[in-house]
Amino acid sequence: MPKNTTKFSPQQRADRFRGQRDKIEGLSHAQASPAAWAAFDAETEQLLRDTYGEAHQYLEAYAYACMGEAEALVNMPESAQESLSEDLPQKAFQQRRQLLNAVLAELEAL
Repeated sequence: MPKNTTKFSPQQRADRFRGQRDKIEGLSHAQASPAAWAAFDAETEQLLRDTYGEAHQYLEAYAYACMGEAEALVNMPESAQESLSEDLPQKAFQQRRQLLNAVLAELEAL
């Protein structure tokens, strides 16, 4: 559950995560540089901290997603895991996107 100490409403938080989801789609199509991915990841991690706090499971899941190691944490279907097993950058992209979608769904439910 998002912490209530932030100055953003659930709708504003959802909008911020929607923006990140849009950015990741742009990064995947542009074959982004490692620096672009690092900036995106830092921004996303800060957004997760601002929304959920330092000790939330989403921060840990995002760190694993960046490495392509978060299949169980982001509930990827097994077929998606197998098809991406040889393409680690694509696998990490899919897991980041899946996590952003999960956070967005949670915030929209609020």
